[in-house]
Amino acid sequence: MASLKKIALFTTLPLAALIGGALYLTGMPVKKPLQQPPAARAGDVIFQESMSDLSTAIKLATHSKYSHCGIVLPKDGELYVYEALQPVRYTPLQKWISRGRKGHYVIKRLKNADSVITQTTVQKMVDAGKKYDGKNYDFYFGWSDERIYCSELVWKIYKESTGLELGKLEQLKDFDLNSPAVKEQMKQIYGNNIPLTEQIISPVSMFNSPLLKTVEEK
Repeated sequence: MASLKKIALFTTLPLAALIGGALYLTGMPVKKPLQQPPAARAGDVIFQESMSDLSTAIKLATHSKYSHCGIVLPKDGELYVYEALQPVRYTPLQKWISRGRKGHYVIKRLKNADSVITQTTVQKMVDAGKKYDGKNYDFYFGWSDERIYCSELVWKIYKESTGLELGKLEQLKDFDLNSPAVKEQMKQIYGNNIPLTEQIISPVSMFNSPLLKTVEEK
């Protein structure tokens, strides 16, 4: 685990799955090396568009192209993206970016990050994330901690470490479930027992949170 001294460095040094987050079953690596995103800092939330069938359903249901997200945290002297895939894991930042469609990503940060995302807070985020490390991806998008999906992971880490809620919690029935692609994914996941009142946090709800500002988009 990174020491508090290392975490302090990370907060200042520049660095180059239906609703709620997508499992990466396919990827399109970027052929040319990416420039390190100079804006990335510990505690940032990073978004991208993934390319699986589930991602397509997420985009249609939420009316947003951003179907996956993670939280930027320090590990082994570098900044990583802590994300819910199969299983929950730390992914090197550049590798995470290269998996998205055309390498596009958006980094968002708390508007008052300078006062909230302190060394102590970053350590709290790392500690809060430990309980999820290695857990299975939640294809059912339930709210328990037994399995977890991408935006749920980020939301719960922020809630536990800062008390802040990034994005509005909704129910499955609040999304657009009418397209054939969405219906097919729901049938595969839930069969005939669709939990329309299940509490969900979607990537787009976090993306549009008034607590966040965009610090980089490429």
